[in-house]
Amino acid sequence: MAELPADKKFFENLSGAGKAIGVLTSGGDAQGMNAAVRAVVRMGIYVEAKVYFIYEGYQGMVDGGDNIVEVSWESVSSILQVGGTVIGSARCKEFRTREGRLKAAFNLIQRGITNLCVIGGDGSLTGANLFREEWSGLLEELAQSGKIEEEAVKKYVYLNIVGMVGSIDNDFCGTDMTIGTDSALHRIIEVVDAIMTTAQSHQRTFVLEVMGRHCGYLALVSALACGADWVFIPEYPPEEGWEDQMCVKLSENRARKKRLNIIIVAEGAIDSHNKPITSEKVKDLVVQQLGFDTRVTILGHVQRGGTPSAFDRILASRMGVEAVLALLEATPDTPACVVSLSGNQAVRLPLMECVQMTQEVQKAMDERKFCEAVRLRGRSFENNLNTYKLLSHRKPDTELPKDDLSCSTNFNVAVLNVGAPAAGMNAAVRSAVRVGITEGHSMFAVIDGFEGFANGQIKEISWGDVGGWTGQGGSLLGTKRTLPAKYLEKIADQMRTNNINALMVIGGFEAYLGLLELSAAREKYDEFCVPMVMVPATVSNNVPGSDFSIGADTALNTITDTCDRIKQSASGTKRRVFIIETMGGYCGYLANMGGLAAGADAAYIFEEKFDIRELQANVEHLTEKMKTSIQRGLVLRNENSNENYTTDFIYQLYSEEGKGVFDCRKNVLGHMQQGGAPSPFDRNFGTKISAKAVQWISKKLRETYRRGKVFANTEDSVCLLGMRRRNLLFQPVVELKDQADFVHRIPKEQWWLKLRPLMKILAKYKTSYDVSDSGQLEHVARHSPKEAETGAI
Repeated sequence: MAELPADKKFFENLSGAGKAIGVLTSGGDAQGMNAAVRAVVRMGIYVEAKVYFIYEGYQGMVDGGDNIVEVSWESVSSILQVGGTVIGSARCKEFRTREGRLKAAFNLIQRGITNLCVIGGDGSLTGANLFREEWSGLLEELAQSGKIEEEAVKKYVYLNIVGMVGSIDNDFCGTDMTIGTDSALHRIIEVVDAIMTTAQSHQRTFVLEVMGRHCGYLALVSALACGADWVFIPEYPPEEGWEDQMCVKLSENRARKKRLNIIIVAEGAIDSHNKPITSEKVKDLVVQQLGFDTRVTILGHVQRGGTPSAFDRILASRMGVEAVLALLEATPDTPACVVSLSGNQAVRLPLMECVQMTQEVQKAMDERKFCEAVRLRGRSFENNLNTYKLLSHRKPDTELPKDDLSCSTNFNVAVLNVGAPAAGMNAAVRSAVRVGITEGHSMFAVIDGFEGFANGQIKEISWGDVGGWTGQGGSLLGTKRTLPAKYLEKIADQMRTNNINALMVIGGFEAYLGLLELSAAREKYDEFCVPMVMVPATVSNNVPGSDFSIGADTALNTITDTCDRIKQSASGTKRRVFIIETMGGYCGYLANMGGLAAGADAAYIFEEKFDIRELQANVEHLTEKMKTSIQRGLVLRNENSNENYTTDFIYQLYSEEGKGVFDCRKNVLGHMQQGGAPSPFDRNFGTKISAKAVQWISKKLRETYRRGKVFANTEDSVCLLGMRRRNLLFQPVVELKDQADFVHRIPKEQWWLKLRPLMKILAKYKTSYDVSDSGQLEHVARHSPKEAETGAI
């Protein structure tokens, strides 16, 4: 093997030989828990550790016997797409007593288990930490009573604990997302989308009650994702007199010809005196004061059910692998840690720091310190709340900004979509229009991209024009791939005619190229000397300067759902391999991440070169797999991964080489990946990133307005707003040129390539996995209110 780079750290040096890992799920169930269990089992076996299922959570640990079972690679086959938890979960009063924990310790020692992976909420993880602290005392007590030998006390002296948070409420501090939250949002949004069609037919008001006894995340984010008229959450109760304010807003919306009203209530919603606000109370209020036809829908356990989303499967798989690495690296001095998500990075945080902050949130709410409760929830939560407040209610003209600069002129801001359509574009346009109007600008919509711009297809767009846009797929403004270079003079004329003072472009690689061309044309046309910003939106996720693009998550879910159905069809027909072609141009994001989410055996991408020898090795790998109880295979191929090894070629090769062992089918997913209603992630990402982009435009307009004119000609006045690791950053498009491969229209470096080995490991291939970013135990960040404005999404 070649010498490893000095700055890299690979897990080959970490061995689990001789170690035993127990995995359990505890507390409420959440979609994605099975993906986490699968990752822990397969990563544990991969590093030669023994792995045990602990059935029925802590109850199974206390009861022992058949509840603690060693498992094999095949034990976790076909569970990736299953909701809930296949190893069961139960509340356990006995574990809360020392006597119960003594039994649990004895049962673990019997099997040599000194490494525990606990998937649950803060109560489950707190219990695990107490167990760890008492461990040596429990062993001594067991030895004194003669239940275990003194040798066992010395051999198993330390218990290592790593937690993963499985909770649909996203109520655990220290992580941006808990396992199950995204899937629960999918269930809520599916219901909201269905309700909106029937409510529009009858001019109804719907009050939706969602889960969240102590945390309003689901209510807040679903309200943001569907453009709800009002939302009630425990962390941020409405002001005194909210009853009248809400009814005024509902009647105003109805007067503007809005045919439906949506009100979302978290089950733990309270008023400023800590008194409950129930969905029935809200309904009665609307009926009594307004006489609107009003219905209540309580979603209940529907939110916990169903198949996990692509996001949750990938999140849980990453966390499961990271948890095993953390257990292997743990020392007696390492505190119990929890694997969390920060931006797009898996990080390790001290378990009790997270638990303490989570408990502080409840304390702040009990003491009616609601601003403190919102701050403690973290930057992401605070950003959601601020964005919702910005978009949900139009201020009267008298309250719009009127400082000395903005009232000197009426700034006109144009919004256009460029490139192929991507789900979430409409949510981004809605957000841009409404935030722009709130900032005091006149907003203009450009139809059909740069081509429409050149042809004068520009119209002013109002607050009400974009109502109901968040859940619409495609691009309601129309979008084309045409670049502006051949229309520069016409576009400049239109900018002058309509007095456009700033430009916001929502799109993919063509949008990036378009802004580069407009920026270069500033030397010739003063009309382009205005602030310009790009928001990335493409299913391919191939824009330099951003780890994520609007639309990619929806496409990923489409691929994952399709693969689930295809795998299910194979369950009746043994020994079958499916070859699936995904979109993405030369970018392998969809194929790679789709493969990880769907449990594929291989994914062929342009970024990682492959040859006939690798294809042959994959066939042999599948041949071996067919000898086990898992008699089906799934292979993904990015559409431009190789000009010679086409989908047809790979299909024919697999068919020929697999003769007598397995047969093959192929499926080209095509444009279905661009269609459909946007996922909750894409709706919210589009909404929040657009809001931030328009606020940047406002700042730049104030900075560059001189003597009655906007004049911006510096590099930092043409930017791309992208998510990099943990933060949203504005980056000059010119500076990003060095980071782009213009021939293949992809970034030169792509963060998700680091996850590529995960899919191979979980499919039983031997590979190297760079863990340079792992292993650092961080501390829970506490931020000031100012940070919410500038930090992560």
